Amino acid sequence: MLKVEPLAFDSFGVRSMATFVETEDLKVLIDPGVSLAPSRYSLPPHPVEEQRMSETWADIKEHASRSDVLVVTHYHYDHYDPEEPEIYEGKIVYLKHPKEHINKSQEKRASYFLDKLKGIPKSIDIADAKEFEHGSTLIKFSPPVYHGTNPKLGYVVEVSISCGGEKMVFTSDVEGPSVDAQMEFIIQENPDIVILDGPMTYMLGFRYSGKSLARSVENMNRIIKETSAKCILAEHHFMRDLKYKERIAEVYESAAEKDVEVITAAEYLGREIEMLEARRKELYASKPITL
Repeated sequence: MLKVEPLAFDSFGVRSMATFVETEDLKVLIDPGVSLAPSRYSLPPHPVEEQRMSETWADIKEHASRSDVLVVTHYHYDHYDPEEPEIYEGKIVYLKHPKEHINKSQEKRASYFLDKLKGIPKSIDIADAKEFEHGSTLIKFSPPVYHGTNPKLGYVVEVSISCGGEKMVFTSDVEGPSVDAQMEFIIQENPDIVILDGPMTYMLGFRYSGKSLARSVENMNRIIKETSAKCILAEHHFMRDLKYKERIAEVYESAAEKDVEVITAAEYLGREIEMLEARRKELYASKPITL
């Protein structure tokens, strides 16, 4: 048995990839954090977004209380919250290495976080390139891969969880993937479901190149054609672009041919897609507030 439950994602109206995975042996919460874009269209978060963040954070904490294992794939605040370390109390914690393959900003955050965690979790283990067995459940981590297309923003670890012949892969912030090293783990693991941080097209031509988008489309097609995946949740950075579907039209065509679903986390749960950040101007127009 492998049950995957997205808790907070960009298609819900927040910046997050918080995911709860339940197997016959174990309950795992990956990246228990949530945040909002501090500025979009030169506007701060709308109260509707702030309310959604509050709601999703409450849901993340409730699932954390039921989890055996908490995973932090890197040290950006939409993936963990260092100010509420109590959610890690009594838990097995797997963390991205705090000193190796990391940029200065995340190294500083990791050090602060580890200080806050002292004496709270049941155990803390470095995750990078390691695997951990819990009964019939296997949690496997990739070597560190770029956060995005280069090392400027640091590195993340990808996560594979398998049990009973079923497997999921959680890519964390690969922004594509457009780099071969990010793809190796996905192809190697051959998952049934992929939770994918898709291409960062809302910054196309600014911080994300057309070449990176083309590579991402090529690699998403590889996942469709070369793995057993029947469902790909294309999310996070990708769901900050209102034109997201047309950006990867070729991927949707390829998926349809192979009977593979390429959907958002909201659609996976049968919810309405709510791209609140991408629609921030519309929120301010329809629900004006005094700045």
